[in-house]
This record gives sequence, C-alpha cells and structure tokens, in this order.
Amino acid sequence: MSETSEPHIAAKGFPDQVGVMGGGRMGAGIAHAFLSAGATVTVVDINDDALEAARKRITKSVTGSIGRGAAGSVDEWMQRVQLSTDAGAFAGCSLVVEAVPESMELKNKAFTTISQASPKTVIATNTSSLSVSELADVVTNDVIGLHFFNPVPASKLVEVVVAKSTPEELVSDAQGWVEKLGKTPVVVKDAPGFASSRLGVAIALEAIRMVEQGVASPKDIDNAMVLGYKFPVGPLELTDIVGLDVRLGIAEYLEETLGERFAPPKLMREMVERGELGRKTGKGFYDYSGDS
Repeated sequence: MSETSEPHIAAKGFPDQVGVMGGGRMGAGIAHAFLSAGATVTVVDINDDALEAARKRITKSVTGSIGRGAAGSVDEWMQRVQLSTDAGAFAGCSLVVEAVPESMELKNKAFTTISQASPKTVIATNTSSLSVSELADVVTNDVIGLHFFNPVPASKLVEVVVAKSTPEELVSDAQGWVEKLGKTPVVVKDAPGFASSRLGVAIALEAIRMVEQGVASPKDIDNAMVLGYKFPVGPLELTDIVGLDVRLGIAEYLEETLGERFAPPKLMREMVERGELGRKTGKGFYDYSGDS
C-alpha cells in the first residue's frame, strides 16, 4: 500500500458486504463462511457457466448448514448472494477475498481488477503459498492473507498472513473476522508456504517418496500418521483432496524459494501428467471412481 493511500474501509467491525473473486470450491466455501456470519456476499467469476457452478456449490453448502440446524432457510441465505461477471459489483464491499487459482499471474490480474473496481476496499488473498507482499505491490489497497482450508465450512483454521505493507490494525481486524466466522486465526508473516503449506507439503512430499520407493502402501502410510500422530486425514489422502496439480505447483514454488528439499518426486509429476489429480478426476493415490 502506498503511504499516501486512504485508510482501508473495513477497519472497524465485521464487514457486512463481502466480495469473493472466484467461485470455485474454495471461493464458494469462503462465500458460505461469510454468509453464515450474516454478511451479504458478491461472487464474481469469468462467465455465466462459472457463476452457475458457483451458485450450485454455495446452495449445496448452505443446504448442509441448514440441515445441521443453522437458523433460517436456504432461500433466505441465498437472497444475500449476488453473482456477477462484472467486478464493478464489488463497489461498496468493505472486504474482497481473492480466490482464483494458485498462479501469481492470475492473482495479480485479479488484484488489479478488484482495485480498479473498488480502490479503497481491503483485499484478502486466499493464496496457500505465494508472496502476499508481492501481490500487495500491484495495488494501493490494504492487503492481507486469509488462507482458508478445504473444505471451508468444516475447517476451523484460517492463516492470517501479514504482508510487509499490512497495517497493524488490519491484522487485529482480520483476527476478529476469523473468530466471527467460528474459526481460529493463526498469524504468520509472509514467508514461502507460510506455516501450514510449508509443513504440510514437506510431509506430503516425503509420503509420496515413500510410495515411490515401495516403503509402504498409501493406505498404510496414511494410517501411520492418522493413528500414530492423530492426523485427521493422512498426507496422501489430503493430497488427493487438495489436488496433486495444486500441490505440485506449491512444491515447485517452495523448491524455487526454499531449496531442493521441496523438489517434487518423479511419481508426483508422472501422476499429474497422467491426469491422476485426486478426487476431482476420480483417481489419485486412491480410487474415487465409485463416488457419487
């Protein structure tokens, strides 16, 4: 943020109008989280087909919350959702969360688009590994990282990532927003992979090497971590959930910034080349072809 830019407009209290750039699995989950706290949410995506898919994801997620006892009806919740292909719809939002794919080029473009539409809004990025400070450099808005975890409605953790230009009061505000969402904030400085991705990917890469070397089966490796270390899900199953292509991109970035210990295993690259990306393609370390 430039020293002469105006203060961010979300500085006090929970933002009642929130924008989400990108309506994929993460974007829809983030939209659901803010809806659950009473906000009105505007989702912007590239075309009508993407928006329809986002609407279905949000509706399904909201229906689940209502089924588990959340107050209100699906219709009442969805009345607080606006869908648009025009970033101008973000005008009036005090917070916009960027949730486009994990590419610096795409995120820079998204940041520029958001800033042009709403020059004073706070921009939060859902990046899991890229530099928040570099993203902040392309706009004059105040910027912070809000790294949500998949699936967003069930996950209790959000990493609050502090860029070099992030004002101290925004860090405090963001922690309050996360708590209002019913989640726990952890504050980390802007370093490659932050805390969660850096540790999570390191464990996943070693687990993949173990499969590659024939040390044990994916199931047995996962069970060792679930039963022995109380992981809620094993590192290989989690890689399937996140997507091997996504984790490969993160690993390549961490290798570039932190060194060869994050070099992706050959098996990982081969699986991505074959299109075995995990749950979203029906096959990864496990077979999901029978899933509905």
